[in-house]
Amino acid sequence: MPHLFEFEGRWRIARRIEDHWMGRTGLFEGVARFHPDGAGLVLDEVGELRLPQEVPMVARRRYLWREEGDALAVLYEDGSPFHRIAHGAPVVQAWHGCDPDDYEVTYNFTRWPAWRMVWRVRGPRKDYTSISDFTRL
Repeated sequence: MPHLFEFEGRWRIARRIEDHWMGRTGLFEGVARFHPDGAGLVLDEVGELRLPQEVPMVARRRYLWREEGDALAVLYEDGSPFHRIAHGAPVVQAWHGCDPDDYEVTYNFTRWPAWRMVWRVRGPRKDYTSISDFTRL
């Protein structure tokens, strides 16, 4: 797994969101920018989200990435914990509980500097898979 500051810079994101309940696929295309903030990196994503039979919309999100012992801590924008990415392997998994749903993520760095993030979300409110491919700009 790369070190925190190896992520710094701009990345193209191609994301496919498979909604297993609705049987439809959404697509997101945009840019991720990792930039320093003194404590680590800020990840800003912005792009266009296209869902079947809906008007395309601008989608944004922000996370904080921090070195934390033997892992990278991924935090929400307000600093609350989201999940941790363990160092030491090219493919790593993490979990986040957002009661009543469960979020499982796999990061795949085997083709670094291109990398993939796959979320599998299950629960009474959600059932989808999100596959995001990142390539350096």
